[in-house]
Amino acid sequence: MLSPLTALAAVISVMIALSDLYARRVPNTWLLAGLLLGSSLIITTWIRQQGGPPWPSLLGFLIGLAAFLPIHLLGMMGAGDVKFFAVLGFLLGWKALLPIWIIASIFSGAHALTVLISRHWLSNVTSSLSMAQTWISSSSIGQRLCNARGGRKGLPYAAWLGIAALITIFNPELMHW
Repeated sequence: MLSPLTALAAVISVMIALSDLYARRVPNTWLLAGLLLGSSLIITTWIRQQGGPPWPSLLGFLIGLAAFLPIHLLGMMGAGDVKFFAVLGFLLGWKALLPIWIIASIFSGAHALTVLISRHWLSNVTSSLSMAQTWISSSSIGQRLCNARGGRKGLPYAAWLGIAALITIFNPELMHW
């Protein structure tokens, strides 16, 4: 059985992963809602003496923020990825951050490699590429996808963070490295 904080992290992870895959967006309102709900749960259980103090969650938030903020400042990561990682640190604790980061980085690296290889391979098959691009851009799904993304490109790292968080949540032994 998942704790309420862990269940909240799982729900937010699914929502963020889907949003990032579809629109390349990490909605601030969802992250703020996760922080507020998580804070309420932590403070309530602490006051009722059914749980510990909020300091470990705050430490997880700060470590998550500090780990990814420099990467964002260098222009190599979106702000939503940074905020999501910090929220995961808050909800799951700092010990969950390392396995989440490793798993997400492996998936994201494989994704990037697949994109690069497919671009190289497809550049040799230009007629097939132009037919695929025409089909995608003319289809209603392709048009909705382009509109939802609003020109945002890049890898959906927050989606990989969400998937990695789910793997970590359902394999808690990963947090005991």
